[in-house]
Amino acid sequence: MNSVLLAAIGIAMVLAGYFLYSTYLGSKVYRLSAHFRTPAHELQDGVDFVPTNKYVLWGHHFTSVAGAAPIVGPAVAVIWGWLPAFLWVTLGTVFFAGMHDLGALWASVRSRGQSIGTLSGRYIGARGRNLFLVVIFLLLLMVNAAFAVVISGLLVSTPTSVIPVWGAILVALVVGQAIYRWKLNLVAVSVIGVVALYALIVLGDSVPVVLPDTVLGLSAEAFWVVVLFLYAGVASVLPVWVLLQPRDYINGLQLFVGLGILYLSVFIASPDFVAPAFNNNVPEGTPSLVPLLFVTIACGAISGFHGIVSSGTSAKQLDKETDARFVGYFGAVGEGLLALGSIIAATAGYRTLADWEAVYSAFNQGGVAAFVEGGGNIMNAGLGIPASLSATILATMAVLFAATTMDTGIRLQRFVVQESLELAGLRLGKGIATVIVLVVGMGLAFGAGADGSGGMVIWPLFGTTNQLLAGLTLSIVAVILLRQRRPVLPVLIPLVFVMVMSLFAAIVQVRTFYTSENWLLLVLDVIIIVAAIWVILEATIAMTKARKSPPEIDDESLAVQTSVDG
Repeated sequence: MNSVLLAAIGIAMVLAGYFLYSTYLGSKVYRLSAHFRTPAHELQDGVDFVPTNKYVLWGHHFTSVAGAAPIVGPAVAVIWGWLPAFLWVTLGTVFFAGMHDLGALWASVRSRGQSIGTLSGRYIGARGRNLFLVVIFLLLLMVNAAFAVVISGLLVSTPTSVIPVWGAILVALVVGQAIYRWKLNLVAVSVIGVVALYALIVLGDSVPVVLPDTVLGLSAEAFWVVVLFLYAGVASVLPVWVLLQPRDYINGLQLFVGLGILYLSVFIASPDFVAPAFNNNVPEGTPSLVPLLFVTIACGAISGFHGIVSSGTSAKQLDKETDARFVGYFGAVGEGLLALGSIIAATAGYRTLADWEAVYSAFNQGGVAAFVEGGGNIMNAGLGIPASLSATILATMAVLFAATTMDTGIRLQRFVVQESLELAGLRLGKGIATVIVLVVGMGLAFGAGADGSGGMVIWPLFGTTNQLLAGLTLSIVAVILLRQRRPVLPVLIPLVFVMVMSLFAAIVQVRTFYTSENWLLLVLDVIIIVAAIWVILEATIAMTKARKSPPEIDDESLAVQTSVDG
């Protein structure tokens, strides 16, 4: 089969989801209203609560939620064939991810920007909230530590990406000043910023930065891990408009241009898939497609991390509630397109089936390397971009996605630490809370690996934990909708599916970890399973009570509802 046909079908499906299904969700389920005063205005403080142009906020949201996972997950999952991965990404984006991200954003906006963890206490009780916070903390720990390792590995393996990756910070600082202090035209600033980023990519391709084997007594990878954590810590305490928001916005534009180049190359080169639609010749030791497909591809189909971002930072910056459809649902569409591009690059970017099988000789192979290599081959064939420059573009894309997620992840974990300690009667400033987050994150990275690779120790649990958190987030959204007597099936059906598959996968992993005598992962997996089951039981009780209790009147439902903007 030709990849052009699959790309066209996939793009049409996710765009139809935005223009049709998200309109239904916005008008009938979440009932978005331009009259509602968002937390960005009600609690405006110039640091976390900042009313933001919806295109700028979309850039922040999209790059924060995407990370490396929508590249890694699909590029690993194609070991079962490209068709199962394609179906889960496209249908998941339309009916699962977009609805989940929009729902979490709406629920937080209607609750003065409170995080999904705090909302769990309000809607399913104190016990559920405490366990919910445990799951969130573990997920953020995995994201921050593991993404630092992914980025450091790419900076070492692709030294041509070093200059554009770190140069993007300077560009973002200038963009933030240009938008908020100098009040320059957004379109002009955006064009200049994207041109500057791509100029840095060309420069980086010509001037690779290779660190010595040992830097300050650390390996090159370990040195980058430390630098990344220190940078993310500083970025997390700055006002969002100074660095986090403009960095995510301009990176979002640059990354979408990169995706455009990749898709244009696909349409021009028109490569055929060399990998099978269904792979019946999987390597020995490969787990079964069901349920592992649905947790291997988390970001790109549905992801609990998105709910943390939606309620942690994006809800605090939403200018108008009607912007939530573009920021939340279309943010998921952007990630779905990235996952689709990863599937095509990892299955149509090789010359022969033998070449593809050589890469996918074992489960958990492929990943970013397959995306960069396969995508680079397609870009070279389609647009004639030199192989080295193609690899630099795609590696920079992967690093910037992961880095912006890490920026946001550190800030979100700081919020979780502060919220958790407040429940115990302790108040910490953001500086001390950030230090705690950095110590824990680097402690994992170096405590389980002297070279800084320890962040990957708990990575096998990321997908399962991520999907469990998505299900738990949907349970809160379902309780709110039931209280207000709104349509709940668009939330309830994905909720049941995600929870069944995630718990199934977690139980399968318990056996795997026990057989391999991986006691750390075994203990963490059991903790996550117990916490998830406990929270879902609490949520089920809350849903039952919500159905039987008098309907909760939403003040905004009495106002004149405006049409959801396009």
